[in-house]
Amino acid sequence: MEQIRQETQNDSLEPKKIDVSLETLLKTVVHNKASDLHLVARSEPQIRIDGTLRPLELGVLKGHDIQDICYALITDVQKSDLEENRELDFAIELPGVGRFRGNYYCTMNGDLAAAFRIIPTDIPSLDDLRAPAIFKEVVKREKGLILVTGPTGSGKSTTLAAMLNEINLNERKHVITVEDPVEFVHTNKKALFSHRNVGTDTQSYARALKYALREDPDIILVGELRDRETISTAITAAETGHLVFGTLHTNSAIQTINRIIDSFEGGEQLQVRNMLSVSLTAVISQALLPKIGSGRLAVHEILINNNAIANLIRENKVHQIYSQMQLNQQSTGMITQTQSLMKAIRANQITKEMAMRYSTNQQELGGLLGI
Repeated sequence: MEQIRQETQNDSLEPKKIDVSLETLLKTVVHNKASDLHLVARSEPQIRIDGTLRPLELGVLKGHDIQDICYALITDVQKSDLEENRELDFAIELPGVGRFRGNYYCTMNGDLAAAFRIIPTDIPSLDDLRAPAIFKEVVKREKGLILVTGPTGSGKSTTLAAMLNEINLNERKHVITVEDPVEFVHTNKKALFSHRNVGTDTQSYARALKYALREDPDIILVGELRDRETISTAITAAETGHLVFGTLHTNSAIQTINRIIDSFEGGEQLQVRNMLSVSLTAVISQALLPKIGSGRLAVHEILINNNAIANLIRENKVHQIYSQMQLNQQSTGMITQTQSLMKAIRANQITKEMAMRYSTNQQELGGLLGI
């Protein structure tokens, strides 16, 4: 592997001479095309490259080292918030370096720790991401609920940013984004963007979404559908003429639908199934897999709502959706994760072992691979 570059004030590669400031460390992330930086007591700083953590040979950090490094980046108000709640989410842009999402948190013995993720300042297009063609079709809808799901670090935010970028290039729409924190900041092209941070610009996702309906939006992005009230308001917004984008930490289309329905009490679930069957447009479940050689590949499971799937949601037959997704795929644009993995294996993009590790249906995939 190419040697990890450690950025210094004079761009030297000699680690012992590095001035360990946060700006220096974040420059190292950028120079090595890493995705994340981790600062944890009793460990060297580590960066994540192509999904794998790599230590920087800068010496073992102590809790007070991390506090000195990290406090230099935040305001007095944020320091008070951190000391009261023992964790802090924020986004920051360093001129000449990049934009980052930061999270400070406390570990045992009260030591401060930090995780930073780089946010590209140049928002990628769907073509840049080599996204499936169906993505450009679903963003043309006038209303509905589009969910992008997957584990942390699976590229959900990037996919959503590219989808909104497609709208920005082609549609005169008012787009309200509610995030914790705002990650990708869109420059107004054809669309008009209102970005809101949870915690500073609004109290909560649910409150922001409630008031967004009074702010003449065409499109609403909800950073995370994390509670019943937010989910309920998002479904209502989609049902009443808005295009709503949201994320969930689920791994498949069926799991996503079940998670939404199970967020409600038993007596409410019939109504929720009816509303979801009408409002749901698409579920895109995504995973990032290490590619053969280097880099990572986005693998998608795509569900596009139609009359047959809407009936299965309404009739509480969600378990039958998987079979329905496999029918007439040329016309529907749907694909299962297993099919996406097999396609990547045949293209020699990923190994069979890596496909099995990330599969949500190992029995099906193993049968196809003869494992």
